[in-house]
Amino acid sequence: MMIIIRLDRMLADRKMRLNELAERVGISQVNLSYLKTGKVKAIRFSTLNEICRVLKCQPGDILEYSEDKLEDEA
Repeated sequence: MMIIIRLDRMLADRKMRLNELAERVGISQVNLSYLKTGKVKAIRFSTLNEICRVLKCQPGDILEYSEDKLEDEA
């Protein structure tokens, strides 16, 4: 199983740049970039809450669950 981050899609839909979101959420652009590219293992609910507040979206608009093919075969 894996969680896919769809932050890039939400940013494009909202016509917002990563640096603007980082500033409005109050986290570094580097950390937000890691989140956007899926290079993080966890996200704080407070950060997710702020991202959703700024982008006016639901967590499910940003996070997507996908099962690995190997798990399907097991």
